[in-house]
Amino acid sequence: MLFDKYALNALALTNRIVMPPMTRSRAGTGDVATDMMADYYAQRASAGLIISEGTQISQQGQGYAWTPGIYSDAQIIGWKKVTDAVHQAGGKIFAQLWHVGRVSHTVLQPGNAAPVSSSAIQAEGVKVFVDVEGRGPENGVGDMVQHSMPRALSVDEIPAIVNDYAQAARNAIAAGFDGIELHGANGYLINQFIDSQSNLRDDEYGGSLQNRLRFIKEVVEAVSAAIGKERVGIRLAPLTTLMGSRDDTPEATYLAAASVLNAIGIAYIHIAEADWDDAPVMPAAFKEALRIIFHGTLIYSGKYTPERAEEALAKGWADLIGFGRPFIANPDLPYRLQHNLPLNEPIREKFFGGGAEGYLDYPLLKA
Repeated sequence: MLFDKYALNALALTNRIVMPPMTRSRAGTGDVATDMMADYYAQRASAGLIISEGTQISQQGQGYAWTPGIYSDAQIIGWKKVTDAVHQAGGKIFAQLWHVGRVSHTVLQPGNAAPVSSSAIQAEGVKVFVDVEGRGPENGVGDMVQHSMPRALSVDEIPAIVNDYAQAARNAIAAGFDGIELHGANGYLINQFIDSQSNLRDDEYGGSLQNRLRFIKEVVEAVSAAIGKERVGIRLAPLTTLMGSRDDTPEATYLAAASVLNAIGIAYIHIAEADWDDAPVMPAAFKEALRIIFHGTLIYSGKYTPERAEEALAKGWADLIGFGRPFIANPDLPYRLQHNLPLNEPIREKFFGGGAEGYLDYPLLKA
């Protein structure tokens, strides 16, 4: 098993550190992973698990410029370079499979069509990063623009998207990934079906909570059938309101989702906690209930410090902890945390697009 609960309990924090998915917008022509990306991930292979940046399952699933895909032969070959480099460095890596739904722009969509969603609702003020001038990722120059008005998916269209997820999972295994994580958080397509305020459908995919969970259930079942449930995880964000995502009863909704996922028997749930300054605190009672309902591995990410991480592990809420932005600037983060060493500060201006600067050139400390 990739995630043996008993073995995890015996590991120190430094062996239970996950590098969570972080968009860096450095894919090459054709949204193909590059040699530079292989170097980036290999530098960080000391993480207990790497989860790749969001990787679109189709052109329709893309929401930002220069993000990688995993639906073409060239994209599979590009990712194989990344997974080979990580494995040669002793690491494990899962691919995060991504369909952004409405959080896209017509310039990114096939035939400049409208993005798709559970319902035809535009989230005001939600912006996407687009390369208006077509200058490419190496220039790192783009614009944040309001996402385009989406259209609601018809019932007849949904099976094709479910199949896109399953095929992307097969492609990920062909590319050498150890498994996949479905992006069901942060206001993207799966999240748009789950949350009551973004799903106003009156068919079998909307209305009741059971209906709103139908899409996630079908996707997870299809992906599990394609590659094995032991290779499948999912990221959820129960209390965040990113990308206009809101649910009227989030705790009840996401505990119900966890019950569905537990019944399928996937490897893990990755909880993205709200991490902005005045974000809502996730109640301890919710974390305890989630642990009771879901019997697989639980990963938590969201502005964790070593002290908060140790608490989450000690209280049994989490089995693994994700450290996001610190991994950008500290390729050797587990070593630094183990030895209580100072951390490099990330250069925010270099987060998205560009070359090696702010990507491959953060200094490592010698062991």
